[in-house]
Amino acid sequence: MVICPNCRSKDIGIIGTNQYYCWNCYIELSIQNDLLHLHEVEMDGSLSSLDDLFSDEERRVER
Repeated sequence: MVICPNCRSKDIGIIGTNQYYCWNCYIELSIQNDLLHLHEVEMDGSLSSLDDLFSDEERRVER
């Protein structure tokens, strides 16, 4: 189960293969090499990385 490292919510929706969306704090998450990559969706639809706000341990996904 994916848990949002930003708000700790479990209310995560699937938007594609290894791509998720947090319905609580409205960020996009993707999984690559067992690490979550977090992105904020900007007004123009582009994505801004939030990875630098979290440690690798906070972003690690256990499968």
